[in-house]
Amino acid sequence: MTKMTGGEAIVKSLRREGVEVVFGLPGVQLYGVMAALRDEPGIRFITTRHEQATGYMADGYARAGGTEGFGTALVVPGPGLLNASAGLATAYSASSPVFMISGQVQRDFIGKNVGMLHEVNDQLTVIEPITKWRKRALTVGEIPAAVQEAVYQLKTGRPRPVEIEVPPETMEEQGEAELLDPKTAVRAAADSARIDKAAEMLLAAKHPVIIAGGGVDVSGAHDELAELAEVLQAGVFTTLDGKASIPWSNPFCLGLGRILAGTGKAADYFEASDVVLGVGSRLAGFRGSMIPPGKQVIHIDIDPEEVGRNYENTYGLAGDAGKTMKALAERLRSGKARPSAIAELAGIKESIFAAADVTQPQWDILRSLQAGCPDDTILVPDSTQIGYYSFPFWKVERPKSYIGSGYSGNLGYAFPTGLGAKVAQPDRPVVVVAGDGGFMYNPQEMSTAVQHGINIVVVVFNDNAFGNVGRDLDLGFGGAYGTDLHNPDFSRLARSYGMNAMKVDDPTRVGDTVADAIQMNAPVLVEVPVGRMPVPAFFGRRPQAAKAS
Repeated sequence: MTKMTGGEAIVKSLRREGVEVVFGLPGVQLYGVMAALRDEPGIRFITTRHEQATGYMADGYARAGGTEGFGTALVVPGPGLLNASAGLATAYSASSPVFMISGQVQRDFIGKNVGMLHEVNDQLTVIEPITKWRKRALTVGEIPAAVQEAVYQLKTGRPRPVEIEVPPETMEEQGEAELLDPKTAVRAAADSARIDKAAEMLLAAKHPVIIAGGGVDVSGAHDELAELAEVLQAGVFTTLDGKASIPWSNPFCLGLGRILAGTGKAADYFEASDVVLGVGSRLAGFRGSMIPPGKQVIHIDIDPEEVGRNYENTYGLAGDAGKTMKALAERLRSGKARPSAIAELAGIKESIFAAADVTQPQWDILRSLQAGCPDDTILVPDSTQIGYYSFPFWKVERPKSYIGSGYSGNLGYAFPTGLGAKVAQPDRPVVVVAGDGGFMYNPQEMSTAVQHGINIVVVVFNDNAFGNVGRDLDLGFGGAYGTDLHNPDFSRLARSYGMNAMKVDDPTRVGDTVADAIQMNAPVLVEVPVGRMPVPAFFGRRPQAAKAS
């Protein structure tokens, strides 16, 4: 046992777990931990300008491959934690490992609901729906075990956000604490007998296909996925979260196939499948199960609760994606080799792009943007027109290179999430694609980028509106309302923070400017004025108001 403050117990425990970066916003209930962070040279503290950015930046850091394998954030209780909850919700939906550390009100007033500063009664319950695990530490001695267990939860099973909270006097007072070494985190393969059975089913299949989700990227199972696809000679469709699970240049990659095999040759190939192997995905989309009735599904997922949740005819393999696919490929190699499907898949892949509506302005803009970005670029697309167009048509070549908002679909997440990604990968280009509406959720974080030397490129497509919503209201609900926006001069705003600013007059040449911005190795905002864009062809039918009979 060693005498230390609660703040020191938190910080020393974080260092034992390998933490090198904390994203946070200091406040009155955090003085004890801030003093400890000040005295710890091994942890970089990045001050944000709004608590919302702490959760997003920790998420981006985690998903881009930060050194410790997860992202860490620090906020005051109550409004601080609630402000950060949008980022936690996104991380929860994308199965991203985020460690949130929150303050609390004074110990004697927890649960009393008397109106203490920053009080939210029953804070642990409030945060429960968007965290995997939660713990309140009331004494200095409880803190090391709480931190140890939080990190263990992040590294085992399905990685989703965790939270611990500590009252201010616990952070400030001295007490006896025993620092603990990290727990050994084991991610086991699925049951061996069940893998044998799955291999039999796949060997008997005439036309297997694979759906790869974000769990492949999370578990680092990219090579195992490529190996399994080659053994099966099976095309790999990806979900949106799984876009970085296999390189576009891999001959077995079919990407989203116009949003998971919506039309054309990709749809025919998917429809002809007799066995669908789902890996690291919920196998659900906006309209429920992404698999039509009548198919046999083999579902690999680290979370047993997800296996078979969205499709009844499922044979489940609950285990780590990489280890399970590796074992499965070994079993399959004992069977008869399948004839090559590479030529067939090449034709399907070509048709995916050939079927794009090249008359839509988004097409030329996205092609230019892709041409201006090196293959190792990390793209973070917001909920905006060019972001939507990137879903099926952005070509990903490296792991952890495409960071979306999961099923949470948060508008405004991209800029702070991209900042976190750049902190994790300072030597790789990070490009954020945002609309004016989404970017204005967190423009103050330009200050964070400049202060901490986070050399990100953010491209703001400016139509002075919530353009997607305005267009849908016009087309299906009798007219837009509440969607026009009054914006600042983005270039002047960026420069006022100390960022570099560039403006593109021709949106179809945006890639040239982005390439120049990347070479500047500095925080850069690129504004691209645009008009209203048409509904992306792959969106399908848009909602319409019911008509009176």
